[in-house]
Amino acid sequence: MIDALLQSRAAVVTGGSSGIGLATAGLLLSQGARVAICGRDMQRLQAAERTLRSGNPGAELLALCCDVLDEAAVLAFADAVEARFGGCDILINNAGQGRVSTFADTTDQQWSDELRLKFFSQIYPIRSFLPMLERSDAAAIVCVNSLLALQPEPHMVATSAARAGVQNLVRSMATEFAPKRVRVNSILIGLVESGQWRRRFEARLDKEQGWQAWSAELARNKDIPLGRLGRAEEAAQAIVFLASPLSSYTTGSAIDVSGGHSRHF
Repeated sequence: MIDALLQSRAAVVTGGSSGIGLATAGLLLSQGARVAICGRDMQRLQAAERTLRSGNPGAELLALCCDVLDEAAVLAFADAVEARFGGCDILINNAGQGRVSTFADTTDQQWSDELRLKFFSQIYPIRSFLPMLERSDAAAIVCVNSLLALQPEPHMVATSAARAGVQNLVRSMATEFAPKRVRVNSILIGLVESGQWRRRFEARLDKEQGWQAWSAELARNKDIPLGRLGRAEEAAQAIVFLASPLSSYTTGSAIDVSGGHSRHF
Protein backbone atom coordinates (compact mmCIF):
# COMPACT_ATOMS: atom_id res chain seq x y z
CA MET A 1 0.00 0.00 0.00
CA ILE A 2 2.83 2.43 0.85
CA ASP A 3 4.44 1.97 -2.56
CA ALA A 4 1.37 3.38 -4.33
CA LEU A 5 1.41 6.38 -1.99
CA LEU A 6 5.11 7.10 -2.50
CA GLN A 7 5.28 6.38 -6.24
CA SER A 8 7.22 9.19 -7.95
CA ARG A 9 7.37 11.28 -4.78
CA ALA A 10 10.64 13.20 -4.43
CA ALA A 11 12.43 12.48 -1.16
CA VAL A 12 15.63 13.93 0.29
CA VAL A 13 17.70 12.09 2.90
CA THR A 14 20.58 13.89 4.60
CA GLY A 15 23.29 11.69 6.05
CA GLY A 16 22.23 9.13 3.47
CA SER A 17 25.56 7.39 2.92
CA SER A 18 25.38 4.95 5.82
CA GLY A 19 23.31 3.54 8.67
CA ILE A 20 19.74 4.74 9.10
CA GLY A 21 20.00 7.23 6.25
CA LEU A 22 21.15 4.59 3.78
CA ALA A 23 18.47 2.13 4.93
CA THR A 24 15.81 4.85 4.61
CA ALA A 25 16.93 5.81 1.11
CA GLY A 26 16.82 2.15 0.07
CA LEU A 27 13.33 1.65 1.46
CA LEU A 28 12.04 4.82 -0.22
CA LEU A 29 13.50 3.73 -3.56
CA SER A 30 11.95 0.28 -3.20
CA GLN A 31 8.57 1.97 -2.74
CA GLY A 32 8.89 3.92 -5.99
CA ALA A 33 10.08 7.27 -4.65
CA ARG A 34 12.69 9.39 -6.37
CA VAL A 35 15.47 9.91 -3.85
CA ALA A 36 18.31 12.37 -3.31
CA ILE A 37 20.95 11.63 -0.68
CA CYS A 38 23.86 13.65 0.60
CA GLY A 39 26.87 13.04 2.79
CA ARG A 40 30.20 14.67 3.58
CA ASP A 41 32.52 11.79 2.63
CA MET A 42 32.71 11.32 -1.14
CA GLN A 43 34.00 7.75 -0.99
CA ARG A 44 31.25 6.63 1.37
CA LEU A 45 28.69 8.49 -0.71
CA GLN A 46 29.83 6.77 -3.89
CA ALA A 47 29.74 3.39 -2.16
CA ALA A 48 26.21 4.12 -0.94
CA GLU A 49 25.14 5.12 -4.43
CA ARG A 50 26.46 1.84 -5.84
CA THR A 51 24.63 -0.12 -3.15
CA LEU A 52 21.35 1.70 -3.76
CA ARG A 53 21.54 1.37 -7.53
CA SER A 54 22.37 -2.33 -7.40
CA GLY A 55 19.42 -2.96 -5.10
CA ASN A 56 17.02 -0.77 -7.08
CA PRO A 57 17.82 -1.03 -10.81
CA GLY A 58 16.35 1.83 -12.80
CA ALA A 59 15.46 3.86 -9.72
CA GLU A 60 15.78 7.65 -9.85
CA LEU A 61 18.63 8.50 -7.49
CA LEU A 62 20.71 11.62 -6.96
CA ALA A 63 23.79 11.49 -4.69
CA LEU A 64 25.70 14.70 -3.93
CA CYS A 65 28.47 15.55 -1.50
CA CYS A 66 27.18 18.14 0.98
CA ASP A 67 27.98 19.26 4.52
CA VAL A 68 24.65 20.12 6.13
CA LEU A 69 26.40 22.65 8.38
CA ASP A 70 27.41 24.66 5.30
CA GLU A 71 24.33 26.69 4.39
CA ALA A 72 25.60 27.56 0.91
CA ALA A 73 26.26 23.87 0.20
CA VAL A 74 22.77 22.92 1.39
CA LEU A 75 21.20 25.58 -0.81
CA ALA A 76 23.18 24.23 -3.77
CA PHE A 77 21.99 20.71 -2.93
CA ALA A 78 18.38 21.97 -2.85
CA ASP A 79 18.85 23.66 -6.23
CA ALA A 80 20.18 20.40 -7.68
CA VAL A 81 17.20 18.47 -6.32
CA GLU A 82 14.76 20.96 -7.80
CA ALA A 83 16.53 20.85 -11.16
CA ARG A 84 16.50 17.04 -11.17
CA PHE A 85 13.12 16.24 -9.63
CA GLY A 86 11.19 19.49 -10.00
CA GLY A 87 10.53 19.75 -6.28
CA CYS A 88 10.58 17.93 -2.96
CA ASP A 89 7.77 16.13 -1.12
CA ILE A 90 9.71 14.50 1.71
CA LEU A 91 12.69 15.70 3.75
CA ILE A 92 14.45 13.28 6.10
CA ASN A 93 16.94 15.02 8.39
CA ASN A 94 19.28 12.30 9.57
CA ALA A 95 22.71 13.91 9.98
CA GLY A 96 24.29 13.92 13.42
CA GLN A 97 26.12 11.82 15.98
CA GLY A 98 26.46 11.52 19.75
CA ARG A 99 29.12 13.01 22.02
CA VAL A 100 30.14 11.13 25.17
CA SER A 101 30.90 13.71 27.87
CA THR A 102 29.79 14.82 31.32
CA PHE A 103 29.06 18.38 32.41
CA ALA A 104 32.47 18.55 34.13
CA ASP A 105 34.50 17.58 31.08
CA THR A 106 32.53 19.30 28.28
CA THR A 107 34.38 22.39 27.09
CA ASP A 108 32.75 25.56 25.82
CA GLN A 109 33.83 24.69 22.28
CA GLN A 110 32.34 21.20 22.58
CA TRP A 111 29.06 22.66 23.81
CA SER A 112 29.04 25.06 20.88
CA ASP A 113 29.92 22.33 18.37
CA GLU A 114 27.28 19.94 19.66
CA LEU A 115 24.47 22.50 19.76
CA ARG A 116 25.37 23.79 16.30
CA LEU A 117 25.47 20.28 14.85
CA LYS A 118 22.14 19.19 16.26
CA PHE A 119 20.24 22.39 15.50
CA PHE A 120 21.67 23.54 12.19
CA SER A 121 21.64 20.05 10.66
CA GLN A 122 17.87 20.56 10.96
CA ILE A 123 17.63 24.30 10.32
CA TYR A 124 19.65 24.59 7.10
CA PRO A 125 17.96 21.72 5.21
CA ILE A 126 14.47 22.75 6.33
CA ARG A 127 15.10 26.38 5.42
CA SER A 128 16.43 25.35 1.99
CA PHE A 129 13.74 22.81 1.08
CA LEU A 130 10.69 24.43 2.70
CA PRO A 131 9.66 26.44 -0.42
CA MET A 132 9.50 23.19 -2.39
CA LEU A 133 7.70 21.34 0.40
CA GLU A 134 5.07 24.08 0.52
CA ARG A 135 4.24 23.37 -3.11
CA SER A 136 3.67 19.65 -2.45
CA ASP A 137 0.24 18.19 -1.76
CA ALA A 138 1.72 15.63 0.66
CA ALA A 139 4.70 17.33 2.29
CA ALA A 140 6.44 15.70 5.22
CA ILE A 141 9.56 16.39 7.26
CA VAL A 142 10.92 13.63 9.48
CA CYS A 143 13.72 14.39 11.94
CA VAL A 144 15.81 11.50 13.21
CA ASN A 145 16.23 12.24 16.90
CA SER A 146 17.23 10.24 19.94
CA LEU A 147 15.50 8.89 23.03
CA LEU A 148 17.99 11.13 24.86
CA ALA A 149 15.60 13.98 24.06
CA LEU A 150 13.21 12.65 26.71
CA GLN A 151 15.50 10.36 28.69
CA PRO A 152 18.86 12.10 29.15
CA GLU A 153 22.05 10.30 30.14
CA PRO A 154 24.59 12.03 32.39
CA HIS A 155 27.51 10.68 30.34
CA MET A 156 26.05 12.36 27.23
CA VAL A 157 25.02 15.66 28.76
CA ALA A 158 25.61 17.93 25.75
CA THR A 159 23.98 15.56 23.28
CA SER A 160 21.01 14.98 25.60
CA ALA A 161 20.42 18.71 26.01
CA ALA A 162 20.72 19.33 22.27
CA ARG A 163 18.40 16.42 21.43
CA ALA A 164 15.76 17.82 23.81
CA GLY A 165 16.03 21.16 22.07
CA VAL A 166 15.56 19.55 18.66
CA GLN A 167 12.41 17.83 19.87
CA ASN A 168 11.07 21.18 21.02
CA LEU A 169 11.95 22.58 17.60
CA VAL A 170 10.05 19.75 15.88
CA ARG A 171 6.92 20.57 17.87
CA SER A 172 7.21 24.30 17.18
CA MET A 173 7.72 23.80 13.45
CA ALA A 174 4.78 21.37 13.28
CA THR A 175 2.49 24.11 14.58
CA GLU A 176 3.98 26.84 12.41
CA PHE A 177 4.00 24.78 9.20
CA ALA A 178 0.56 23.16 9.63
CA PRO A 179 -1.29 25.95 7.79
CA LYS A 180 1.14 25.38 4.90
CA ARG A 181 0.20 21.67 4.90
CA VAL A 182 3.73 20.58 5.83
CA ARG A 183 3.80 17.88 8.49
CA VAL A 184 6.78 17.63 10.88
CA ASN A 185 7.46 14.54 12.97
CA SER A 186 10.39 12.66 14.44
CA ILE A 187 11.57 9.26 15.54
CA LEU A 188 13.39 8.72 18.82
CA ILE A 189 15.99 6.01 18.45
CA GLY A 190 17.66 4.06 21.21
CA LEU A 191 20.66 1.82 20.61
CA VAL A 192 20.84 0.95 16.92
CA GLU A 193 23.48 -1.21 15.24
CA SER A 194 26.06 1.11 13.72
CA GLY A 195 29.70 1.46 12.85
CA GLN A 196 30.28 2.85 16.34
CA TRP A 197 28.97 -0.31 18.02
CA ARG A 198 30.82 -2.51 15.54
CA ARG A 199 34.06 -0.75 16.43
CA ARG A 200 33.40 -1.30 20.12
CA PHE A 201 32.71 -4.94 19.35
CA GLU A 202 36.04 -5.26 17.53
CA ALA A 203 37.77 -3.77 20.60
CA ARG A 204 36.13 -6.27 23.02
CA LEU A 205 38.35 -8.08 25.51
CA ASP A 206 36.77 -11.51 24.96
CA LYS A 207 37.62 -12.25 21.33
CA GLU A 208 35.74 -15.56 21.52
CA GLN A 209 32.45 -13.75 22.01
CA GLY A 210 30.47 -13.31 18.78
CA TRP A 211 28.43 -10.28 17.75
CA GLN A 212 25.06 -11.76 18.73
CA ALA A 213 26.22 -12.68 22.24
CA TRP A 214 28.12 -9.42 22.68
CA SER A 215 25.24 -7.20 21.53
CA ALA A 216 22.70 -9.21 23.57
CA GLU A 217 24.85 -8.67 26.67
CA LEU A 218 25.02 -4.97 25.88
CA ALA A 219 21.23 -4.86 25.56
CA ARG A 220 20.85 -6.59 28.93
CA ASN A 221 23.25 -4.15 30.56
CA LYS A 222 21.27 -1.26 29.06
CA ASP A 223 17.94 -2.77 30.21
CA ILE A 224 16.47 -3.03 26.72
CA PRO A 225 13.38 -5.28 27.08
CA LEU A 226 13.59 -6.70 23.54
CA GLY A 227 17.06 -7.94 24.38
CA ARG A 228 18.95 -6.67 21.33
CA LEU A 229 20.06 -3.57 19.50
CA GLY A 230 17.81 -2.08 16.87
CA ARG A 231 18.54 -2.44 13.17
CA ALA A 232 18.83 0.47 10.75
CA GLU A 233 15.98 -0.89 8.64
CA GLU A 234 13.66 -0.87 11.66
CA ALA A 235 14.27 2.85 12.16
CA ALA A 236 13.80 3.34 8.41
CA GLN A 237 10.38 1.69 8.51
CA ALA A 238 9.18 4.16 11.14
CA ILE A 239 10.62 7.07 9.16
CA VAL A 240 8.94 6.01 5.93
CA PHE A 241 5.60 5.60 7.73
CA LEU A 242 5.81 9.18 9.02
CA ALA A 243 6.90 10.40 5.58
CA SER A 244 3.99 8.72 3.80
CA PRO A 245 0.32 9.73 3.57
CA LEU A 246 -0.45 6.77 5.86
CA SER A 247 0.33 9.21 8.68
CA SER A 248 -1.51 12.12 7.03
CA TYR A 249 -3.20 13.22 10.29
CA THR A 250 0.01 13.07 12.34
CA THR A 251 2.22 16.09 12.99
CA GLY A 252 4.30 17.24 15.94
CA SER A 253 4.65 13.64 17.10
CA ALA A 254 7.43 11.17 17.72
CA ILE A 255 7.68 7.40 17.27
CA ASP A 256 9.79 5.64 19.90
CA VAL A 257 12.11 3.11 18.21
CA SER A 258 14.09 1.94 21.22
CA GLY A 259 13.11 -1.67 21.83
CA GLY A 260 11.25 -0.69 25.00
CA HIS A 261 14.24 1.13 26.49
CA SER A 262 12.08 4.19 27.15
CA ARG A 263 11.09 4.68 30.80
CA HIS A 264 8.78 7.67 30.30
CA PHE A 265 5.05 7.77 29.67
